[in-house]
Amino acid sequence: MLSGCSEAWYRAWFGTMRPKVQILSLRLLLYPKLSGDKMNSDERRENIESILKDKTEPITANVFAKKFSVSRQVIVGDIALMRAAGLKISATPRGYVLNAESEIDDNVFTVACRHDENNMARELYAVVDNGGTILDVTVEHPVYGEISGELRISARYEADMFLDKIKKNEAQPLMRLTGGIHLHRIRCRDEQTRKRIIKALKKENILLEEK
Repeated sequence: MLSGCSEAWYRAWFGTMRPKVQILSLRLLLYPKLSGDKMNSDERRENIESILKDKTEPITANVFAKKFSVSRQVIVGDIALMRAAGLKISATPRGYVLNAESEIDDNVFTVACRHDENNMARELYAVVDNGGTILDVTVEHPVYGEISGELRISARYEADMFLDKIKKNEAQPLMRLTGGIHLHRIRCRDEQTRKRIIKALKKENILLEEK
């Protein structure tokens, strides 16, 4: 017996509904946890954090939205609240990742580059082919100051996916704001790898150097 109202009331209320609505209403009454909001927002964010901790590959907002039966915008809001609460979540072109504390180490360095859009692939390949991971890109906007975008590109396949996404979405690369000048943070294994990456960027005439 459902609590709160008499059986007669439920019979009268239930009888006024169309068959499909009857089925949905009965489902919501008997199994509230299976309703559109399968779990409350706090539980959903706890689950998102747990999934991100267990996964090393980025996960898109659409994947989370499908898993929790909510809209993509709900997930975007969840991630924003989680960041505001102090979680180090990065939004990369391939999805969300939870930053590990170990990423802040001596093997991350910054390079200043300058090139046009036609040389984006050459720049990315020069880094990943020599053992580096491009963590992000930063430009200096005349109004907003520094603007950064997470990349997390460590292989040619990932570089090609990024370039293809720019093309399909007709997106404007950040470097357009600064005449091609931009910064990259790059993570590598050791000093020898860092030197190899710098050499490759110089060879491609992409590294910004004093004239």
